[in-house]
Amino acid sequence: MTGLDTATRAIRVLIVDDQALVRAGLVALVRTDADLAVVGEAADGHEAIAQAEATAPDVILMDIRMPNLDGVAATRHILAHADDPAPKILILTTFDLDEHVFAALRAGASGFMLKDTPADQMLAAIATVARGDVLLAPSVTRRLVHHFATTPEPTRRRPAELAQLTSQETAVLRLVGQGLTNQQIATHLNIAQATVKSHLGRLMTKLRLSSRAQAVVTAYETGLITPGISHLSRG
Repeated sequence: MTGLDTATRAIRVLIVDDQALVRAGLVALVRTDADLAVVGEAADGHEAIAQAEATAPDVILMDIRMPNLDGVAATRHILAHADDPAPKILILTTFDLDEHVFAALRAGASGFMLKDTPADQMLAAIATVARGDVLLAPSVTRRLVHHFATTPEPTRRRPAELAQLTSQETAVLRLVGQGLTNQQIATHLNIAQATVKSHLGRLMTKLRLSSRAQAVVTAYETGLITPGISHLSRG
């Protein structure tokens, strides 16, 4: 499969978890899907960094709590040093805690799932982040919204950093923050899907973002989105 075009070859997956039994279970699960291929395993963040460099995975299943170097630090290092295209990193944890959610997303993770997620949903999650879409467990999304809904406005980062964006780029960022796909954004703004991708790429470059999930956090942190208020009528 490795000789096939990237559009048709199996999605290359690196599995990182400090618990051998959990890691073995994830390996076995991924191998049940013909569209996925396990290219390596790692037991801590340092091994994850080395394996990511050696195997060039498309997706990394990354445990967040590990000895020596945790998943957030490993994620930050891998994405900062990866060749283009960088791997998509799906954070796995048994702890649904705010500080881990935000730290992982700010580090550039493409998604965040709990380890007790059903097998079929876990496999679907790998395919989702491989496509470049953001993937957050429903409970994580609720916590994200709650966090910013209860954060006093003066403590948020001001939107001055958004001044460098065009009006269309700002509109795309707002809709990404609302959880819309590129196709949905294209329909809402009445533009081509390719144009949405171009706007998204430019705004992420300007804001130094490495993942769609980071764009979601930025939309909330800058006050571009106000939790509890629909922004779909805005241009």
